[in-house]
Amino acid sequence: MSQKSRYSLRLTVLLLGAFFSLSLLAGRSQGAVKSNQLFIDAGHEVATINKNIYGSFAEHLGGCIYGGFWVGEDSPIPNTRGIRNDVVGALKKLNLPVLRWPGGCFADMYHWRDGIGPRDSRPQRVNRHWGQVIESNAFGTHEFMDLCEQLGTDPYLAGNVGSGTPQEMYDWVEYLTYPGESQLARLRAANGHPEPWKVPFWGVGNETWGCGGNMTPEYYADLYRRYATYLPGYGGNRIFRIASGASDFNYHWTEVLMQKAARYMDGLSLHYYTVTGNWSHKGSAVDFNRDDWFTTLRKALRMDEIVTRHSTVMDQYDPEKRVALIVDEWGTWYDAMPGTNPAFLRQQNTLRDALVAGSTLNIFNHHADRVRMANIAQIVNVLQAMILTDGDQMIVTPTYYVFDMYKVHQDARLLASRLHSSDYTNGDESIPMVNASASRDANGKIHVSLCNLDPVNTAEVTCAIHGFQARKVTGQVLTADKMNAHNDFESPDAIQPQTFRDTKIQSDGFTANVPPKSVVVLELSQ
Repeated sequence: MSQKSRYSLRLTVLLLGAFFSLSLLAGRSQGAVKSNQLFIDAGHEVATINKNIYGSFAEHLGGCIYGGFWVGEDSPIPNTRGIRNDVVGALKKLNLPVLRWPGGCFADMYHWRDGIGPRDSRPQRVNRHWGQVIESNAFGTHEFMDLCEQLGTDPYLAGNVGSGTPQEMYDWVEYLTYPGESQLARLRAANGHPEPWKVPFWGVGNETWGCGGNMTPEYYADLYRRYATYLPGYGGNRIFRIASGASDFNYHWTEVLMQKAARYMDGLSLHYYTVTGNWSHKGSAVDFNRDDWFTTLRKALRMDEIVTRHSTVMDQYDPEKRVALIVDEWGTWYDAMPGTNPAFLRQQNTLRDALVAGSTLNIFNHHADRVRMANIAQIVNVLQAMILTDGDQMIVTPTYYVFDMYKVHQDARLLASRLHSSDYTNGDESIPMVNASASRDANGKIHVSLCNLDPVNTAEVTCAIHGFQARKVTGQVLTADKMNAHNDFESPDAIQPQTFRDTKIQSDGFTANVPPKSVVVLELSQ
């Protein structure tokens, strides 16, 4: 940016600052409509929003795999080689970029050889983490790779460190990706896939501070270096190595891993779940009040603090930001749906979850220089799922629709922006009423995603855009009359996006009246 452009930008921001103060004073008298000001600098592209931020996660847990994706080739439910067609069809619409498997906690008790070869001869194991049910291993490596091919998504495999060995993970890489005539490559061919696969993303363990081994960061850092040494790339398949990173506020873990092992990793994971209550009593996914609504959204917004502080630690050891921050487990976690096995983590998905998803994705967009993959937990029937199934029935959730609306940000260029939001106050606590992010796609169109967290008041958003004259604006909105609006098998379309028309083009941008408790995505073109 030239010195003249920087001066122009600073002058614009100063003028907007004065405008913000006057507008906020005026907004206080409007009652049901609160003023919010957004400034977008279309001449300043900050970073590319990696499409993998919009990834997901599938674990052998409850109904995610069995009944969610996998029904078997003999099932009356329409399927392709045992993978249900309706779920694949719905997910393909999202341009799902990456899918993490087989866990989660399950990864560190999973031995990949159990899941290859004839299904009727695969060993049955106890899934000790998730209900101690029998794992049939009917869905294994070949089935997962088939699923990824049907979805058009990249696989992200989480390797077994907790109960496995470097040799086991090394062999899995060779089995999947080696193009020559090794014994494992011949075994892959004998099992039905002569050609090697491309498997770019490999995680070295999962939650090694907890269910993956209860390790110290110092011990795991040394162990990670050992495992990473035995993750070769074959035949042009470059491996992106992801270390098992911290849980939420454990910045010491990140410090140790970056200090001792950063040179051997391409990514470092991070897990953060939004829990309304506490881990013993997390709260209901459907039966909640305004206090619960506020608490959930307040906790979800802490993702920005968490990502910022972990990124700051990483910057000390990696100022060039070579190592990506991979938020490969995130989302809401409530008490299990009444009448279901509590170990299966099945929960409903409401408008509240849509606001968590939209706000979190806006946060990730703003951190696109460091956050280059994220995987919502989980994709089907578990936690903040995008899809719910019951037998031959399938519905999509409000979270699904947010991912559908936000897919315009995938691989777009993040635009510099500044938002001055009114407060959303509950009791003696306040959070910003509105959050937003903006990007420009390959066709030059600008997309602005807006979340109004206030369940009562409309957010009037006045947006000034520097360096872009919008001639046309279109949009979608996801909202409902009730905070706990959700889709179920009796009313599968109770909540879905609608055309958003409450916008007006201005000479320097636009205004939009964003309804209470809503997610809006606008498209601006010249």
